[in-house]
Amino acid sequence: MNEVQLKINDKNGAFYIDIDGKHEAMMTFVYAGEDKIIIDHTEVKLGNEGKSFGKKMVLKAVEFAREKSIKIIPLCPFAKSVFDKTPEFRDVL
Repeated sequence: MNEVQLKINDKNGAFYIDIDGKHEAMMTFVYAGEDKIIIDHTEVKLGNEGKSFGKKMVLKAVEFAREKSIKIIPLCPFAKSVFDKTPEFRDVL
């Protein structure tokens, strides 16, 4: 339920949550070379406040970065605030 999915298209990608076939949350990124991604935007549709969708997507990005041995540059203000508040994610910065 509310599982974060990943879509990659060439140098761009997105972590997203679909409910009943509709995008309810999305966090987009772009590759910066071979070993970095830049999170550039996070969006959660109205009505999904308090469901931690944004944090779930950041967590999935961290897991992805650790799996692929890459780093994350959080340009998106929301993603940056999650990284700032979560010291255990700093290994991927």
